[in-house]
Amino acid sequence: MKAIILSAGRGSRLLPLTDTLPKCLLEISGRTVLSLQLDTLAACGVREAVVITGYMPHLVEAEVEKASGIKVRTLFNPFYHIADNLASCWMARGEMQGDFLLINGDTLFEEALLRDVLAVPPNGISVTISKKNDYDDDDMKVTLNGEALTAIGKTLSPQETDAESIGMLRFTGDGPSRYVAELEAMMRTPEGNTSWFLKAINAVAGRGEPVTTCDITGRQFAELDTQEDYRALQEMFRSGEFPSPAPSR
Repeated sequence: MKAIILSAGRGSRLLPLTDTLPKCLLEISGRTVLSLQLDTLAACGVREAVVITGYMPHLVEAEVEKASGIKVRTLFNPFYHIADNLASCWMARGEMQGDFLLINGDTLFEEALLRDVLAVPPNGISVTISKKNDYDDDDMKVTLNGEALTAIGKTLSPQETDAESIGMLRFTGDGPSRYVAELEAMMRTPEGNTSWFLKAINAVAGRGEPVTTCDITGRQFAELDTQEDYRALQEMFRSGEFPSPAPSR
């Protein structure tokens, strides 16, 4: 299984912390976000990762060279400053020839969560979701029909919202080719450069094509978007509330 990590962005909502560092290189308990992701992947048996870079790529490349227990390569997206992350996925379409995980570069997750995702039977396209009582404007909300995803987006109404996407997807079987075809189609449209990578999933599901889900409610994960998120994550790691992977380097 290969992992593709979307880490091209700067993280403007974390300024001034990201003045001199990409978001994926911010440190939590002495380890970078990217190193925590790679160590968790390695601990769960993922042996290959491709990190999509953009902002300050030389710093990410230097971090990748320290990795052990997992083979890591980088792929530079020169359009990161004028395009959203659907373009990063399009840049990585050549890496989507077999089964793979697609992970947001600002999502941290415990080993147990990733093991749950990897244990799901191969089923094409699977979106990892979590359920809670209330959802805010920044959540990537999901509409479900049983375990099937029928819509995904931040603007779904409360009545349409059954869960949230945590920023991790698994593609198996015909899933990679279906996703790549949608990326190719969307990048030919005027809004392609400004679209999120999950908009392609919404389009696939909107046509009635199967998109399944993996519910990891109760497992630990966190997204790093704001300084408030950063402070909360630091405290979670300090207190041991967030299970931290053993360093593999």
